[in-house]
Amino acid sequence: MTEFVRLEVDDGVGTLRLDRPPMNALNRQVRAEILQLAEEAAARADVRAVIVYGGEKTLAAGADVKEMASMSYSDMAPAARRLSAGLGALSLIPKPTVAAVTGYALGGGLEVALGADRRIAGDNAKLGFPEILLGIFPGGGGTQRLARLVGPARAKDLIYTGRMVTAQEALDIGLVDEVVPADEVYPRAVEYVSQFTKGPALAYAAAKKAIDGGLEMDLRNGLDLESELFAGIFASDDAAAGMRSFVENGPGKAEFTGR
Repeated sequence: MTEFVRLEVDDGVGTLRLDRPPMNALNRQVRAEILQLAEEAAARADVRAVIVYGGEKTLAAGADVKEMASMSYSDMAPAARRLSAGLGALSLIPKPTVAAVTGYALGGGLEVALGADRRIAGDNAKLGFPEILLGIFPGGGGTQRLARLVGPARAKDLIYTGRMVTAQEALDIGLVDEVVPADEVYPRAVEYVSQFTKGPALAYAAAKKAIDGGLEMDLRNGLDLESELFAGIFASDDAAAGMRSFVENGPGKAEFTGR
């Protein structure tokens, strides 16, 4: 049982629901629960896509500063990698993932969102990394994922200043992918991921591994990774069914089993 994070599954869509009022502060327990349930979502066959959502008011307003304030270097040194693993847990789910952001996504909350494949934000969203105002910097994947997403200059601006950006600015710089009215964020996230729930699960996983893994390599090695994964997908039932359906019936009519 988890206390502050739930995995709710409906028609192939798994929602990681953060629920630690009032602002979903990401203390050690919450991070551990995110990691635990992300691993469960990755393993469950009935979960074909995943949304992370913090409710109508906020995704998460950051780490639990009161908890961190008492930590010394000797406390944080053995804990830092676990912190990063918890906040970046969505990145390891081999399925399509979306962060549904309403209200605040700050610090660790934004790091959780950055671990998703796509970010859908409400028009009331405020995003940023205020850690510099505390004399620290983002340590849960923020410096790495943000720079890869928006470029190093913009990443440094956001991290150095600690400022919050609006949903519109986040969209303009590529920090989020879509902005909708706040009350439509979760329904839109469900609508988006639902297109994948009956798709070829192994192909999604391989494509995700090729894209994410290739970003960590030079082009030549990235192409080699792609070739290996591409060849491997031909061992799946879905590849055989999909290509047979295309030849016999045209595109878009295949029925996939996820195997």
